[in-house]
Amino acid sequence: MIRGFRGATTVKKNTEEQIVSSTKRLLEKMINENSISPVDVSHIWFTTTTDLDAAFPAKATRLIDDWQFVPVMCAQEIPVPGSLPLCIRVMLTAQTDVSQEEIHHVYLNDAISLRPDLELTKKKKNM
Repeated sequence: MIRGFRGATTVKKNTEEQIVSSTKRLLEKMINENSISPVDVSHIWFTTTTDLDAAFPAKATRLIDDWQFVPVMCAQEIPVPGSLPLCIRVMLTAQTDVSQEEIHHVYLNDAISLRPDLELTKKKKNM
């Protein structure tokens, strides 16, 4: 089954170093928590809020061993008034045998506020 794995993070400043390093940390956590292999990945979409333009977050993918052939794309989020600033979102699409309920979506830093319900679901599974 092809499934989507979601993730998001925020940075403190609009710099290439922060965008790439924060995205790499997010991707690595998504990969590790879901046991994702690059050969099973169809593609990865990255979006950023309009206040982030110092680097392409997709660049982080190339810094992870064996992930250089995974297709990646970047886009800008819709600039909804009052939305979370300095935010990078990820949609990784991959082949997996796990159910939707077993997927570990990863939200880091201030992005945790985007989906606090997923944290509750994760805690219930661990009980």
